[in-house]
Formats: sequence, C-alpha cells, structure tokens
Amino acid sequence: MKEYMFQFPEVSLSEEHVIATYYLESGTSDPIKYALALADEQTTGTWVEVPGETDLVKKEFGGKVLNVFEVPDYEFELPKGTELRRYILQIGFPSHNFGPEIPMMFSAVIGNLVSTGNIKLLDLTFPKSLVEGYKGPKFGIEGLRKLMNIPERPFLNNMIKPCTGWLPDDGAKMSYEVAKGGVDVIKDDELIKANPPWCPLEERVKKIMAAIKRAKEETGEDTLYTVNITDKINKLKDNALRAIEAGANALMINTYTIGLAASHMICEDPDINVPILAHLDFAGATFASPEHGISSPLLVGKLARMIGADMAIIATPYGKFPVLHNKYRQQVNYCRQAFWHIKPMLPLCSGGATALIAPQTIEELGYDIALAAGGAIHGHPMGSEAGAKSMRQAIDATMKGIPLEEYAKDHVELAEAIKKWGRGTLFDLQK
Repeated sequence: MKEYMFQFPEVSLSEEHVIATYYLESGTSDPIKYALALADEQTTGTWVEVPGETDLVKKEFGGKVLNVFEVPDYEFELPKGTELRRYILQIGFPSHNFGPEIPMMFSAVIGNLVSTGNIKLLDLTFPKSLVEGYKGPKFGIEGLRKLMNIPERPFLNNMIKPCTGWLPDDGAKMSYEVAKGGVDVIKDDELIKANPPWCPLEERVKKIMAAIKRAKEETGEDTLYTVNITDKINKLKDNALRAIEAGANALMINTYTIGLAASHMICEDPDINVPILAHLDFAGATFASPEHGISSPLLVGKLARMIGADMAIIATPYGKFPVLHNKYRQQVNYCRQAFWHIKPMLPLCSGGATALIAPQTIEELGYDIALAAGGAIHGHPMGSEAGAKSMRQAIDATMKGIPLEEYAKDHVELAEAIKKWGRGTLFDLQK
C-alpha cells in the first residue's frame, strides 16, 4: 500500500484534483482497499499489474483516496449480523487527466464505477483552475432580468400544451394568449421535435414570435420563446441558427437526452447569443436511485450551470413529480450560490405547478426563480390568458404579503384557480 495513493482533500485541491464524493453500499470488510481499487481503476490501473504503471505514472496521473467514512461511524465493533455496510468515499482525480471536458470527466469519475454495484456520485468539488475552463451562462439571472426589464419579481414560465401535435397557428394563438396574460418565458414542450413536418421550425418560430410581439404592443412586457432545437448532434447548431434567423429570442435543449457535452457546445458557441434553457427530462434515469447513479443537485444544478445554461427546469415537492424537499432546495442552491465567475442560473420550478404553490415556493426560495406552469395555465376554466393571469396574480399577492384567498376576492382568475385546484392540495392543507 503506497502512501502517495492517499491524500488530504486540502492537498488534493491545491494540487488541482477534482474531488468526487460517493455513497457506497457494500459487503466489503476492507473499505480502504475497495476505495484504492476504485481510484486505481478510474485512472491508471486495471485488474492486474502492468509494466507501464510505474510509481511515477501513478503519482502524476493516479487517483488518490482522500476519505473513507462509514455510516454509522463504527469504531470498535459491528452489530451482530451486519452484512451490508454503508460508506462515504472521497477520491481525488488529477484534473489534467480530463480538463474541462465533460465526457472524459464523466468517464473518470463515474464511468465504470456504475457497473460495480451500489455506488452513487454525490458531488464533484472543482479546483478554480478547472472551472475557469467553463464559461457558464451568458446571461444568467441578472442578464435575464436586464434583457426583459424584470428588476425584482419571480419570472413566470409556461409550456405550450398539448405537448406535441399542434400546428404553428395553434402555437401562435396559445402564445399570444399567455403572453397577454403575463407569461415571461414560453417554452416548447420537450416532446415536440425541433422540426416536425406538421410544425416546421422556421414557420413555428415566425408565427409565435409575431404573436408575442402583438401581445407586447398591448401589455408592454417582453416574452421569451425557447424553441426546442433537440435533434441529432450534427443538426443542433444548424437548428439553433435557423431558429435565431427566424426570430427566436431563446432556445431550449433536452440536455440529458442529447448529452451535457452537446449542450455545452451550443451554450458556449459565440454565434449563439440568446438565453438557453436546459430541460430536465431523462435526468431522473440518472439520479432516481438512492444507491446508484449521480445526485440531482450535481447533475441538474452545478453541471448544467457550468456548461452554460441560463435557465434550468427543476422538480418541486409540490407537483406531479414530487422530489424530497431537501433535494429541491439543494438543486436551487446549486443553480444560484457563489461559484467564482460562473453566473447564477435561473431555476424553473416545474411539474404540475399551480398558482396555489406561489406563496410556499417564494417564501422558501425568494424571487430569483420562475414558476413554471403548463396545465395550470392552459387548463384554467376561463382559458389560457386567464390561467396566466391567475399565476401572475398569485405572484403579486405573495409579494404584497396578501393571502391568496383574500387577493382572489378582487381577482376572478385567481379565484377560479383556487376553486379548481385548491381542494385537497398543499394550499388547502396550509389554510
């Protein structure tokens, strides 16, 4: 056992290692040996010694075991019958092994490990030098506020519904209605193709942007339309440039189906100077297991922000795909907390949201968020424009410190939303 295969986290960061933190469930009786094997496997080693893996190579390119914690932290003996043990492992990877390249970094920090059993990547801690290789969001929260002249309040996002199957004229009609009702960001649903024959990219963008312009003439408010450009990788940039040429003022990418590296390519492209939204779909396949995969705050928060997304869909505890409250808070923190030069990314709280969650969400997260509602806007009893108004009214009421029921007495759209969605919901439980 070589001492240079161990290191303190402080030393590892100063020597420009990426620190990977893992949760491990295993029946091993020697977790230190297990951790050494993982560090070796993911850097210079293999299952058998080879001549080229010299001490010099291992010192410069090999992984380092930084910490091995057992949970609970047994010191003297194990409870009788203990078979499965739980550990937190930290391994340092020399950042020069992969540099600011997402695919090679993933190959190192999680690549073959997911085939070894119950192990989950909880977080990655980066040296400043490596993060400097990422540009991060071009706009971020502050840039979006300046772009749209929204100095303080939460943003409102809406998805065009139904998810797919609509024609450009249908999308234009819905976009006009919700923009007139106060929506700030209209997005394609993740299920509509970039360029389907029934809803061609350029025609869709031109008609929706014309509808948004017409709404602005009546309201004075700007609206972004994030058109979905997800496609084969070799078509991504062409789709983006065609959409922008047709008038699109924002883009959306299904980040976890197309891949972080492909999304990174679009976000950092100097020819693409509009805000970009990272969609959440498929990410759950990676983070859903408590013992396996990659944690959600790292995946949809820190990494999406590093690659340059200005906005990102996240799930909440209050919708149709409820996540644990601590995970939701951590996702938002990873979107916004200080991270050297990387600008904060706007979290879009989505997945079955209604006007009724506005007070709770804003109280917990503040104003640097977007409430993202699809069905609650288009499914409003009075129509899509009223649905958008009900969401804005809920935001306004919360900012003024007025209970929704009280505010609804003078705002019929909000009153109808409460009537439709209030019973048996979070709102009903809080009264």
